[in-house]
Amino acid sequence: MTEEIKSLRELVVRARFVLFDFDGPICQLFAQHKAERIAAGMLRGLGERGLRGLLSEKMRAEADPQVVMRAVAARHPGSDLITEIEEQLTQEELTATATAYPTPYADPVIQTWVNADTRLAVTTNNSARAVTRYLESRGLTHCFAPHIYGRTQNLDLLKPHPHCVTRALSAMGAAPSAALMIGDAPTDHEAAGRAGVSFLGYARTDHKEELLRAAGVRPEHIVRSLEPVLKILRAQG
Repeated sequence: MTEEIKSLRELVVRARFVLFDFDGPICQLFAQHKAERIAAGMLRGLGERGLRGLLSEKMRAEADPQVVMRAVAARHPGSDLITEIEEQLTQEELTATATAYPTPYADPVIQTWVNADTRLAVTTNNSARAVTRYLESRGLTHCFAPHIYGRTQNLDLLKPHPHCVTRALSAMGAAPSAALMIGDAPTDHEAAGRAGVSFLGYARTDHKEELLRAAGVRPEHIVRSLEPVLKILRAQG
């Protein structure tokens, strides 16, 4: 057994509570209903209100709906506009669930962990309503419910803030040392770290892996596929 596999095995086996980010580790939410188109629509709506200038040129170029939403929140905290923008994104995410791609090996990883009496939660910056709809479509709701912790209208609590992570830990009665978070972004890693939870990085692309490494995730705690996680879990069974 290589040192990398041994380290991954230790991370997976000792987890009694596993917190999944949603878009990435569980599915590719915007596989067909593209995030770029959603962001463009949000920008058009802001432009019609004369508010396109809320975002810098760099922010507009990112074409990320979360970036658009956060920019509005930073300039108009607590406003009705935030409520509208957040609901607009929620509706787009709900639409996206119909064409989301399941992450390879995610479904059996989830089911195998549950069968081993490990308790699972979703901790995400996406809408909990969208998460629930997707899980229902895959027959996975029972694996997580009621522990689905998504975006609130207080956007200051989005990851990297650990709010959704600590909510999950508290609700499940989980000690941070007994928990593992699986995420695909530096914000997931930071939120886990701030909550005292171990982290496993899922990197679907080279770019994702580079970002996670730059954020300080150990190479042996990054996987390009969930297949080795599944193999470890099945070996334990």
